Amino acid sequence: MPDQKKILVIAESIDVEDSSGSKANVALIMNLKDAGFEVLVYHYTRKEIQLPGMKCVAIKERKFHPLYLLSRVQRRIQNGFKINLAKHLEPIFGFSFTFFNDSVSIAKGIKQGKDFNPDLVLTLSKGASFRPHYALLQVPKLHKKWMAYIHDPYPFHLYPEPYDWSEPGYEKRIKFFEKVSWKCRWAAFPSLLLKEWMAKFYPAFSEKGIVIPHQLRMEQEQVKTPDYFDSTKFNLLHAGNLMKQRPPFGLLVGFRRFLDRNPKAKEQSKLLLLGNTSYHQEGLKHQGYFRDIYISDGYVAYKQVLQMQQEASVNIILESKAEHSPFLPGKFPHCIRAEKPILVLGPEKSEVRRLLGVNYTFWSEIDDEEKISRLIEKLYLQWQENPGNPKLVREDLKVYLSKERLEEQLYKILKD
Repeated sequence: MPDQKKILVIAESIDVEDSSGSKANVALIMNLKDAGFEVLVYHYTRKEIQLPGMKCVAIKERKFHPLYLLSRVQRRIQNGFKINLAKHLEPIFGFSFTFFNDSVSIAKGIKQGKDFNPDLVLTLSKGASFRPHYALLQVPKLHKKWMAYIHDPYPFHLYPEPYDWSEPGYEKRIKFFEKVSWKCRWAAFPSLLLKEWMAKFYPAFSEKGIVIPHQLRMEQEQVKTPDYFDSTKFNLLHAGNLMKQRPPFGLLVGFRRFLDRNPKAKEQSKLLLLGNTSYHQEGLKHQGYFRDIYISDGYVAYKQVLQMQQEASVNIILESKAEHSPFLPGKFPHCIRAEKPILVLGPEKSEVRRLLGVNYTFWSEIDDEEKISRLIEKLYLQWQENPGNPKLVREDLKVYLSKERLEEQLYKILKD
């Protein structure tokens, strides 16, 4: 075993209940600790959270700073007068005053940590924020040790189709990320396709980029599943927010066709959609009347979702209708750990298919209703033959997502 290395993690949040990004952050941090690294975490969660086996320091927001005052004035005007100032301010500044104040707060917190001399500095963010990355640009002495983790395309303007997102000030955000690509020592991505996609816009990532996938955690606390979940049934489970670009209607129609062809399956089968479905409320409002479909009323507690994924008959990964999808969903390691078949609904070229293999059986485009229904029928017949038997055991992917591989990767780049 090499000499123990020290890693300073600067995370926007380590609260697993606030976003899928934070869940992935915590899994990565815990695997760093379990791989034998000495880990110190600075985080901007705004509340005290301690992760086992390491010190976690909550960075305080700076409240005696002009940026704080400006951020609160902007917020009051927006909330009080219903005026979206971002449309006017962000083309000029690139970001909100809140973003600037948060980044200054994080940078100040980093500079105050003087007793820990890390071998590696890892920035982790969530959503479309990247505040820790902006903050670290203000701490040049750490750049030679900096690994910038990039979980999604940035900014929104650079998302692949069908994501047609844009935002005021995106030109300045591109310049910000160009600086990140120049200043960081390494850039880590959860997927190979995302690394390749981002390198099109920021060429420095071609040389600096490595792939560190979302991490597999084998430990799991057993909890009671909700009353609406009956583990004796043929349960098809989708966990996660259904974004505008990820409509579930091909899945719903395919599921109903499967039931129409297999009337006996109606008493045994259930499709569960867990998470925010607000973008598709109009289309989903009548689906809840069917007893074989369950649609949650918003967010479901993380531990309960993990337990249901373990006990489901089939886990579903639903992506967009597109030419390709460079994303590795945060739930992918959970699905691999569950060892249950995964129904993959997404583009022919995607990171999920790349990992499962292009010949993986249970894949379809999201709108191919007939193929989806036939795949569900095939999964049902396997389950009916032996409810405990249908499994997806992929030891290769367990290794790929493991702390052992993570340790090997990091020691290699630190040595080089």
